[in-house]
Amino acid sequence: MHSLGKLKSWIRITLFIVFVILTLSPVIDWSFSWVLLAALLFIFALKGSIDLIRKKAKPRTLKRSFRVLKIIITAVALLIALIPPILFPQYRAPEVTGEYEVRTAVYTYTDPNRIEEFTDTGDNRFVNVEFWYPGNAGGTYPLVVFSHGAFGIRESNNSTFTELASHGYVVVSIDHPYHSFYTQSVDGKITMVNADYLREVYDSNKDGIYTMEELYGLTQKWMKLRTGDMNFVIDTILEKAVSDQDPVYQLIDTEHIGVFGHSMGGAASVALGRERSDVDAVVNLDAPFFSELVYDPEINELAAKNEPYHVPLLNIYTDDVWRQLGKNSAYAANEVDNPNFKDAYTVHFQGAKHLSLTDLPLFSPILANKLQRGQADSDKYYCIETMNELILQFFDYTLKDTGRFEPQAVY
Repeated sequence: MHSLGKLKSWIRITLFIVFVILTLSPVIDWSFSWVLLAALLFIFALKGSIDLIRKKAKPRTLKRSFRVLKIIITAVALLIALIPPILFPQYRAPEVTGEYEVRTAVYTYTDPNRIEEFTDTGDNRFVNVEFWYPGNAGGTYPLVVFSHGAFGIRESNNSTFTELASHGYVVVSIDHPYHSFYTQSVDGKITMVNADYLREVYDSNKDGIYTMEELYGLTQKWMKLRTGDMNFVIDTILEKAVSDQDPVYQLIDTEHIGVFGHSMGGAASVALGRERSDVDAVVNLDAPFFSELVYDPEINELAAKNEPYHVPLLNIYTDDVWRQLGKNSAYAANEVDNPNFKDAYTVHFQGAKHLSLTDLPLFSPILANKLQRGQADSDKYYCIETMNELILQFFDYTLKDTGRFEPQAVY
């Protein structure tokens, strides 16, 4: 075999071996983002091994154009394989401070009382949920229900769920089908975000697309679907806590329930706190109070309802929302001095952006910066870990009646 060809073969094999060693060491934390690169290096190594075994006496003389094409194809394949680890780089998981081991479980619930409005098949609406719960524990623990943002996913605040579960909470996060970017059912079926809904959300943030009355109608439609899902999930869990021997349900203290969410999920959580008498605490992460608005046709504006809100509420805002309070009618009910929310806790994370209150800046900084149009000034670990600590303290205070809750106004 020609010495140059032999060298190329050994380089290919060596690269794959080095990659495998790195994945078995702390250097590379194996995840889906490395799959394409691993497959490509394996193919290179396989070709190198075959060439060594065949021991070609004389290398083939390839036309220059073919050699160039071969180099281009290899370079493109390598670039494609490197895209996932660039988009989803390794990151340090936020600190988990609780004593309990955290386990997870995924279920698909089908609602017999609602027909799916996003399809014309006549099928009942389904909801996928994931639980984070204390695995090495006895007794029962408060239930906390999470709703993701406009087109988020149920894992959007995985660090928050893990931290809560480690301190003795059963957390369930809901994928709202056709509102979530994608959701996978227990049978493997994947459902992507609905294109019309995606367009509605994007257009609602532009001037001149919708009238104020149309915008109000959209927000109420979104809230109806979101709270419908959340009500169904809570009712299902409460029923299973009595009738189902699944260990997850047996860990739930049905007398203590909290809800929270990010963006549109936060708006739905605030709405649920008014709808249900068994919700004991609400956390709103950077959301407008859509359910607290009324449309006034005489002035063509949205205004806050005049109804006191009696459930303990923690609002955590980033700069993206904070600067809109008092200036945007969609946030008319969020006013810090709104007398209907005089007992609510309000916190402002200075330098943070909308997605700073999710794990996305950790999981994929490039995507987060693209979606929120810029990088946050605040440190992403400080933001998410401080937020997780505040949420834990708030739920401890309101659901477990332990500790004190005296947050700073600004972080």
